[in-house]
Amino acid sequence: MMKNRLLVICIFLTTIFVKAQERGEDELGAWYMYFGTYKLSEKFSLHTEAQFRYYEVADNFNQMLLRTGINYHVNDRFMVTAGYGFIETDALYQEFGNEPNASENRIYQQLEIKDNWGKLKLNHRYRLEQRFVHVGGESDFLNRVRYRLQLTYPLTETFFVNVYDEIFLNLQNTVFGQNRLYGAFGAVINNNVSVQLGYLKNHFTNVNFDRLQLGVFINADLSGFGKS
Repeated sequence: MMKNRLLVICIFLTTIFVKAQERGEDELGAWYMYFGTYKLSEKFSLHTEAQFRYYEVADNFNQMLLRTGINYHVNDRFMVTAGYGFIETDALYQEFGNEPNASENRIYQQLEIKDNWGKLKLNHRYRLEQRFVHVGGESDFLNRVRYRLQLTYPLTETFFVNVYDEIFLNLQNTVFGQNRLYGAFGAVINNNVSVQLGYLKNHFTNVNFDRLQLGVFINADLSGFGKS
C-alpha cells in the first residue's frame, strides 16, 4: 500500500510542470509575488509570503503558494527560521473539467548567512522541507533540501540588480529535483518597500520553463506597535 501511494505521488510530482499533450515549455509564464518581513523585537521578525504562478503571463493557473515563518536573528550575519507553507498546484497545462489539483502542507527550517564584498551583498540560504502532499485520495510524506546563493549589487541609491541560483535535492527517489536561475532589476521605493522585475529559468530533469517574475518586498518595524 505504501509503495502504491508513493508511486502515485511521484508520478504526480513528475508531471507538475508538464501538460497532458504538450508540456507548455515554449510558453512564457509568470510568477506574481509578495514578500513581507516585519520586525517584532531586536531578535525576532515575522516572514509572510504569497506567490501566484501561471503557465502563461496572465492566464492558466499553475500554482498558489502561501508561506509564513518566525525569524530569529542570531546577529547581523546569521538568521534561522521555522515556518509553514500551503501550496495548491494544477499539474496540467491544458484545462480539463473536474481535474484534480494537488495540495501540500509544508514545514520548513532554514539558515541564512549574509556577507558583503564591498558593495556586493551575498546571501546563502539553506532550507530543509518536510512535505505532506495530497493528490486525490492519496497522501504521502516527502523530504527535500534546498540551497540558494543570491547576489545583490546597487547601481544607484535607487536601482539594483539581483541574481541567484537555487538547487533542490530530494531525500528520496531521484535526488535532483530542480534548479532555478534568476536575474532581476530592482528599485527601492522607500525605506520599507522595494520591487523587482526579473526572469527565471526553471530547469527540471526533462524540461525547462521560462518565467517572468514581479515581486513586491516590504520590510517594516512593528516592534513599537501598541506601545505608548
